[in-house]
Amino acid sequence: MSKWYIEKGDQGDVVLSTRIRLARNLDEFPFPAKLDVAGKNRVNSLVKSALFENDSKDFSYIEMKDLSRKQAVSLAERHLISPEFAAKKDGSALMLSGDEGVSIMLCEEDHIRLQVMKAGLALEEAFDIADKLDSLLDSRLSYAFDERIGYLTACPTNLGTAMRASVMLHLPALTRCGQISRLANTVSKLGLTIRGAYGEGSRSSGDIYQISNQITLGITEETAIANLKSIVLQLVGQERAAAAKMVRNAADEDKIFRAYGILKNARLLSTEEFMELASLVRLGAARGILDVNIEKINELIVNMQPATVSAANENADSAAARDAVRAAAVREALAD
Repeated sequence: MSKWYIEKGDQGDVVLSTRIRLARNLDEFPFPAKLDVAGKNRVNSLVKSALFENDSKDFSYIEMKDLSRKQAVSLAERHLISPEFAAKKDGSALMLSGDEGVSIMLCEEDHIRLQVMKAGLALEEAFDIADKLDSLLDSRLSYAFDERIGYLTACPTNLGTAMRASVMLHLPALTRCGQISRLANTVSKLGLTIRGAYGEGSRSSGDIYQISNQITLGITEETAIANLKSIVLQLVGQERAAAAKMVRNAADEDKIFRAYGILKNARLLSTEEFMELASLVRLGAARGILDVNIEKINELIVNMQPATVSAANENADSAAARDAVRAAAVREALAD
């Protein structure tokens, strides 16, 4: 079954992925921070039963305490859970669809964090899936909801729709011409925020950024999605214009081809070096100056992260071993 991060969706030269995340709580239980393990397990059981009652055989149910540290961090690296949730153990669980497009974190900051991921720019499609699953759960569970302030959440900034819509963008040209800070200031005035690939507090790696809505109160989901989509399309246009100018520069074109040569031949690749080189190669592929499949680069960007490499290779527990395994995997992927 194809994973969302292997595909190239709409606006896929610049947009890697779309995420819709809904936060929900059950009204008969305290928020997870005030809930003991037995209470959390009860919440998890209720949500699991509500979903599986609908014959949702595509979902697997994973207790976080059963995962090793590297397995849990690998899930975060693949954007299936939050980095904070990777540290959770007793009383926390994950429900994950076979294609990894839908993940439901149970007893993270809220009782339910329902997340839908799609390749490319697909805000409406992702929201439609999330909304249908949310309605199904709502029909079987009793959500904490107030007519005046909407869904009740552990963090006040999520009150209202309790929806975060995010789009992951690859912006190498805008980064290299120093435009990201200006763009971040501009979009913040429009109720949006630009962060690193893993959300709040994370830095940009490989020129990948996440742009998402900040406002959830006093606005409908549809309006929030329309606002975000409009700004994303403007950023896509700006990145394409900057990239077209960049690849016409001989020195920048040389960097792209050198990056491709290193990735095809390196025997050791750290995560940081790989991400820097992969960003340039993806730019070259997007602009048509390198004959490289963008979907292949997208897959490598996800699968070459440290914990994911370690989880897939039992002999790759040290940084040096990971660097060798990563380099070999990249060489093999680009040899076709």
